[in-house]
Amino acid sequence: MVLEVAIVGYGLAGSVFHAPLIAANPRMRVAAVVTSSAERAAQAEREHPGVRIVATADELFADPAGLDLVVIATPNRTHAPLAGQALDAGLPVVVDKPFAISVTEAEELIDHAERTGLALTVFQNRRWDGDFLTVRALADAGRLGQVRRFESRFERWRPVPKGGWREMGDAADGAGLLFDLGSHLIDQALTLFGPVTSVYCELDRRRADIKTDDDAFVALTHASGVRSHLWMSAVAPQLGPRFRVLGSQAGYTVYGLDPQEAALRDGHRPDDGIPWGTVESEHWGTFGAEPAVEPVPTIAGDYPAFYTALAAALLDGGKVPVDPHDALETLRLLEAARRSAADGTVVVR
Repeated sequence: MVLEVAIVGYGLAGSVFHAPLIAANPRMRVAAVVTSSAERAAQAEREHPGVRIVATADELFADPAGLDLVVIATPNRTHAPLAGQALDAGLPVVVDKPFAISVTEAEELIDHAERTGLALTVFQNRRWDGDFLTVRALADAGRLGQVRRFESRFERWRPVPKGGWREMGDAADGAGLLFDLGSHLIDQALTLFGPVTSVYCELDRRRADIKTDDDAFVALTHASGVRSHLWMSAVAPQLGPRFRVLGSQAGYTVYGLDPQEAALRDGHRPDDGIPWGTVESEHWGTFGAEPAVEPVPTIAGDYPAFYTALAAALLDGGKVPVDPHDALETLRLLEAARRSAADGTVVVR
């Protein structure tokens, strides 16, 4: 059986991050795209011959016959409402990150899915970044010893804003870098090191012509004793390491971003015959303790694993690739970070 998938929203998330991965999966097909843009509709028809184009989500959910899955790839404030509509239409749902714009929304959505008995998952694709997989493998194998400090960065140099809701919106829009990139960084820290006991956050708006945070720092103390320091910035003229992980026996440092996003933006697909997610040796990170530090191969990234696992969940009875309760915990930490930044205190959980 091939799952017929509808993608609601065909901007960057829908057209670049979701559709190519779905199309490359032999157990899935891009069957419908919701967009009101004639340009994006034409793009979807070029990229996915035979796709059904629907102007609005209401129209799609009024006639869900033949669909097996819905992907919500729309602006953040619409994630939870549209996912709820999909569940009401009897369809399993993938929600792009952030899962919702509040803990309350997320809790209600999880309850909704549990009542209907339908699958609900969240697209935390950065769990399948090659550098993250490498950190996880080193930690799981005990090669770092006891991890003491985890540093993680998503930094960019964009002194001139792009505009749009991500920079001009407010908390009700889920705008700003904390909810955008912070959703990835916090999820990765939780996946690696588990529950968090305290949160400290600094939020800044460095560019005068935007309305939300474009520079943020979050410090998490995990129950395990690990301290995670997370940076996200659009105004970093020099970029720090993507990861620096310090353990009792060794450390690991790597620069640059996983290549999968760039490949998808350039129009490549995981099934086009080009090696996927691989990192050339000159971009490998370094592992060890001074003076014995040497390059260590980066594990190939694997964004396709998300939809492979989801197809197995829907067709074979497996688990969804990302438990929505994990995304709920990320939202709890995002809200705690906002409270911390507002009053300058550490939020104890």
